[in-house]
Amino acid sequence: MFIPFMHYSLLATTVLSLLMANLVSAEPAVATPAPKKAAPHDFKKWKGAIDAFEKADAKSPAPKQAVLFVGASTIVRWKSLAQDFPGTVVLNRGFGGNEIADSTYYADKIIFPYDPKMIFLRAGGNDIHSGKSPENVFNDFKDFVAKVRSKFPTVPIAYIAQSPSPARWNEREAGDKLNKYVAEYIQSNKNLVFVDDAKISLDASGQVRPELFVEDRLHFNEAGYKLLAEAVRPHLPK
Repeated sequence: MFIPFMHYSLLATTVLSLLMANLVSAEPAVATPAPKKAAPHDFKKWKGAIDAFEKADAKSPAPKQAVLFVGASTIVRWKSLAQDFPGTVVLNRGFGGNEIADSTYYADKIIFPYDPKMIFLRAGGNDIHSGKSPENVFNDFKDFVAKVRSKFPTVPIAYIAQSPSPARWNEREAGDKLNKYVAEYIQSNKNLVFVDDAKISLDASGQVRPELFVEDRLHFNEAGYKLLAEAVRPHLPK
């Protein structure tokens, strides 16, 4: 049987298309990898620091109605705290390296037993450094406030803002964003205070001042703590 050339070409093209479609459909589907889940936060790694506070309190009870400072290493290293605020009873319950969620988790051990007159929190930098977004850290701050409010509905809570350091200069924008979120939240809520110390580590041109830090370029030296104290002092309870 004679098949015209054009009809033969069309038939061949159709058969080839059907074969290719069958080959494609026969290929196994490539599975999309499931997103990695964030590792659970390890609260237990701070148990030693918390146990040390409890042992110290058992040996010599901490004062009630003190101005309580909690948070990460900036608080822990603030050795001149009492000298910087003479006439104010202060209590330091910071433990270095922690995130805001850690102070929330251990509030029943580092906050509630002391019946504080006021609470100052300086934390959030480690949170950002660990990979959390400013939005997530801000949510952790709100959780901290809610936890404290469950026990002390009217005790003033002050957030000491993030300030840039040479070691984490590339994280300054995230820190600024966190400061903005917290400052706006504080403006619309009672008994919350924002300590705006964000620029104490910067010069007039907006560059970080390395002379305010110890060798690790992360933590304040004596001169840096002097500026931090000046920023906090106006917010102390009368």
